[in-house]
Amino acid sequence: LTGRQLADFSARFGKLEINVANAFQEPGIPEVMILSNIVENGKPIGLADAGQDWHTDMSYSSTIALANVLYGIKIPRRGGKPLGATEFANMHAAYDGLPAEMRRDLEGMTVLHDFNKFWEMMRRDKGSRRPPLSEAQKKAKPPVSHPIFLTHPITGRKVLYANPGYSIRINELPQKESDEMLEFLFEHQLRPEYRYAFHWNEGDVLMWEDIGTIHNAVADYGPDEHRLVKRCQVMATMFYSGAREER
Repeated sequence: LTGRQLADFSARFGKLEINVANAFQEPGIPEVMILSNIVENGKPIGLADAGQDWHTDMSYSSTIALANVLYGIKIPRRGGKPLGATEFANMHAAYDGLPAEMRRDLEGMTVLHDFNKFWEMMRRDKGSRRPPLSEAQKKAKPPVSHPIFLTHPITGRKVLYANPGYSIRINELPQKESDEMLEFLFEHQLRPEYRYAFHWNEGDVLMWEDIGTIHNAVADYGPDEHRLVKRCQVMATMFYSGAREER
């Protein structure tokens, strides 16, 4: 696939997002982001550590994401086995698996999501070389709130819409209770029975929907085990035409 073909296919499902970091974009097609640990002439050609912890893309945005479309061009292997899997957890199942009393107590509450949380976690805990976000970048994506339980626009079922990457507090709870509840929810949503891992091959196109899942890019390969993937982010504009109220 060319970058243009990837973008054209992805755009059939909604408006494409241009990443707030404004880096590692396909020349002439900023909607296509390059994810790679390859360095050419002393410069990285892509974002090397994208998505390397559990999160939901664009939960920090007033209009949320519908889907991701990734195209695998170069996949690292060791002993003939592909590395760099993409893991998923099912947020329909996570909601259904919560105690009924907890679902009742949390119904109607909202969660604050902050783009800077994941960015700084990567810098602090994962040794990322990504620079701090500029004030302009932070202003472009201020923290926003969404219902802790969303009704999925396709299935009509409730999903748990909170994730370790971007969710920072439950607005309606005192800070200590919020921290404790989020810690429980983050552990709960990663129960083994909710999870699936996709193992890449060259030429794979992987598309998933973001509203009912969280995901994680497994960083089990080294800097000399090269990976190159191109990505488009589809926003949920077909379901949410206007921006959600920011709280």
